[in-house]
Amino acid sequence: MRAVQIETCGRPPRAADLAAPEPGPGERLVRVLAAPITPLDLLCAGGASYFGTPATPYVPGVQGVGTLGDGTLVWFATAAGMAPGDGSMAELASVPADDLVELPAGADPVAVAALGLSAVAAHMALTWRGELAAGEQVLVLGAGGVVGQAAVQLARVAGARRVVAAARSAAGRERAKQAGADAVVALDTDDVAELAARLAAACDGPVDLVLDPLFGAPAAAAARTLRPSGRLVNLGSSAGETCPLDSSTLRSRSLRVLGYTNNELTKEQRAMAVGRVAELAALGRLAVACETVPLDEIATAWHRQSTGATSGRLVLTPQPP
Repeated sequence: MRAVQIETCGRPPRAADLAAPEPGPGERLVRVLAAPITPLDLLCAGGASYFGTPATPYVPGVQGVGTLGDGTLVWFATAAGMAPGDGSMAELASVPADDLVELPAGADPVAVAALGLSAVAAHMALTWRGELAAGEQVLVLGAGGVVGQAAVQLARVAGARRVVAAARSAAGRERAKQAGADAVVALDTDDVAELAARLAAACDGPVDLVLDPLFGAPAAAAARTLRPSGRLVNLGSSAGETCPLDSSTLRSRSLRVLGYTNNELTKEQRAMAVGRVAELAALGRLAVACETVPLDEIATAWHRQSTGATSGRLVLTPQPP
């Protein structure tokens, strides 16, 4: 079979001919239709993740969509790069049965793969961790990324009365508009006071919930827009590992600052969330910008995804033998 292989951490992957995997006890063989290149894949393959340096060589890919032998369409997760074993970026993958989620009829493999765990994070951070209620106003930071695009749409599905989006690049702001944000704000400065003023001007009064994949100055500014007892859910740090959140803002409004990670989900919770994401995608209510790339073009695709030189999430499309 054709597969992507990481031979040395920190070096670009290559396409190679490898032996097809043999499913072990409790595993199923999946013919892979779509495998996204995600930030976690890049992090693990770079050898800098908190999971440690992975043993090489290995096939990357922490999630994918494919079919079982009977034609059932499934989403699946792997621990590639986080634990010994191969992942989804291959024509065939051997996957534990309890890591498979059957997808609804009509689901588009590429669309679901592009959404994947990023949309799961957005959904669960909003509804489970953030306790979003109908009629609330939501502010989504980093709204040009996959998590942010999904969050804008999922907040609307959950009944938010107004969804304000913020993104750093012009392209990201355009993607946020296409996702359906009521207003879009530029995050092109680290001046917290300036950002807070821009965000407040775009919002219709105090914000109930902030979804924050960025941290850093944007999160500190967003906190200033929250109502008393408002919530900020952090699920990333692409703008900085620390945040200049001032104590007076935090205490004067009795704010709740909450952390979120998909790693805390049970497999049952993850399966439920994947099913909901796939259902909404099939109904045309949830989609993110993406682009398909043949598996053999992995070196170029990997570089593009790692440098942000894309119009959205890149999804490999292996051709099963």
